[in-house]
Amino acid sequence: MKLDVIILAAGQGTRMKSSKPKVLHELAGKPMLTHVIDTAMGLSVNAAGKIHVIYGHGGEQVKKTLGHLKDVEWAEQTEQLGTGHAVQQAMPGLSKDCIALILYGDVPLIQQQTLENLIATVNDTQMGLLTTLLDNPSGYGRIIRDKNNIVQKIVEHKDATKAELLVNEVNTGIMAVKSSHLQAWLNKLNNNNVQGEYYLTDIIEMAVNDDVVVVGTITNDEVEVTGINDKVQLQEMERAYQGRQAERLMREGVSMADASRFDLRGSCEVGQDVSLDINVVMEGKIKLGNRVKIGPNVLLKDIEIHDDVVVLANSVLEQAIIGSGSQIGPFARIRPDTILAENTRIGNFVEIKKTTVGKGSKISHLSYIGDSELGSGVNIGAGTITCNYDGANKFKTIIGDNAFIGSDTQLVAPVKVGKGATIGAGSTITRDTPDEKLTLSRNKQITIDSWKKPVKTKK
Repeated sequence: MKLDVIILAAGQGTRMKSSKPKVLHELAGKPMLTHVIDTAMGLSVNAAGKIHVIYGHGGEQVKKTLGHLKDVEWAEQTEQLGTGHAVQQAMPGLSKDCIALILYGDVPLIQQQTLENLIATVNDTQMGLLTTLLDNPSGYGRIIRDKNNIVQKIVEHKDATKAELLVNEVNTGIMAVKSSHLQAWLNKLNNNNVQGEYYLTDIIEMAVNDDVVVVGTITNDEVEVTGINDKVQLQEMERAYQGRQAERLMREGVSMADASRFDLRGSCEVGQDVSLDINVVMEGKIKLGNRVKIGPNVLLKDIEIHDDVVVLANSVLEQAIIGSGSQIGPFARIRPDTILAENTRIGNFVEIKKTTVGKGSKISHLSYIGDSELGSGVNIGAGTITCNYDGANKFKTIIGDNAFIGSDTQLVAPVKVGKGATIGAGSTITRDTPDEKLTLSRNKQITIDSWKKPVKTKK
C-alpha cells in the first residue's frame, strides 16, 4: 500500500505570543513544520505517496513560506473544530486505499525509524498508535491495554480512575491507519464534549469495536514526541536537538570544547581529528576535512574546508572553499564565491568577496579584496583595498604571481598587476602595472617651515 502523510499544522499557537503561526517558528534554523515535512519525505515507504499539510491560522503565511516545497498538498481548515475535523480536510486528496500517517507540525523531532516501525504494524486488521512512557504523565491521555497487551482505549486524565492514573504510558497523537478505516471512523465522530470538537482519539474505541487491533508502538525517547507550545519549550527542544547533533559529531571523532555551546543548523560532514572551540555555529551544508581546527565564536555557512585548516576566533566564512593548510582570522570575513588555494593566510579584519587566492598568498590584516584574482605567492599589505564598484557596475582586479602590494594601496578596477610586481605603499593604482617593476603614485612630500601650530583661544 502507498503511504500518505497528513500533517496537522492549523493551530493558532497563542502561547507563542507572536503574530507568526506556531509551525513557522524556527528550530535549528528552519521552521518546525519543515522538520516534519523533511522527515516525512525521507521515509523509505513514502516513495509513491503524498504529503498533505492542514493549515489554518495564518495559513497564507504558512503557504507563502513553504509553498515552494514539491510534493506537498495543502488543505485548509477554515474552522478550528478539533483534530478529527482537521484530518477530515485531507481525506479527499488521499491516495486510494493507502496507509495514512498522521503527524503534527509542532512535533518537529519525530524520527524516521520510529515512524517506519509504526507504519509496519498496519494492515487490513491492524492500526498503529505511537505511545511513550513518562515519569510524570499528569495531564496526558492514558493508554489502557488488555491482558494481552493490546490497546483498548485512551482515557483522558480528568476521566481516569485511580488505577488508570497509575498508568504512565501516554498517547502521542501520532498514528498510522488504513485510509478506508480512517474515513469510516471519521464519519462517525461527534462533538458531544465540553470543547465541542471532533477528537481524533475517539477513533481508537471505534477501531476496537470494529475488531481492528490497535498496536501500540512505544518510543522511549520523550524528546521526539514532545509538542512545542511556547518559547520555553521551543528553546528546550532546540538544546535537545543541538545536543544530539553534537553527540553524533563527537561519536564521529570531533573534539568539542563544550558541546552545550554548539549549533548545527544544517548538515555537517567531517574528517578525522576535527576540533571545535566554544560557540561555533554551522549553517547550511558544511564539509570539514581532516585535522581542521575551528576557534571560538566562528560562523560557518555553506562552506568546504580542506585538511589542516585553522580558523581563528570571531571569523565568518560563507559559501567558500578553503584550501588545505590555510589559516583564517581572527576577525576575518570570507564572503560568497571565494576560493582560497592551499597554504593561504587571511588575517585579522580582512574581508574577501568573490575572489580566488593562489597558493601561499597572504592577506594579513585590515584589507578588503573583492572581485579579484590573486596568483600564488602574493603578499597584500595592510590597508589595501580593491576599488571594484563604481556605483553602478563591478570590475575585476587581477594580481599576478609573487606580486607585492604595499600597505595602504588602492587598486582601482579594472586593473592588472603584473607578475613579480611591487606596488609602493600609499599608492592609488588606476592602470595596469608591468611585471617585475616597482610602481607607485605619491605626491611629493614637502615641509612648510612657516607653519605654526594652532593655539587654543582664551575666553
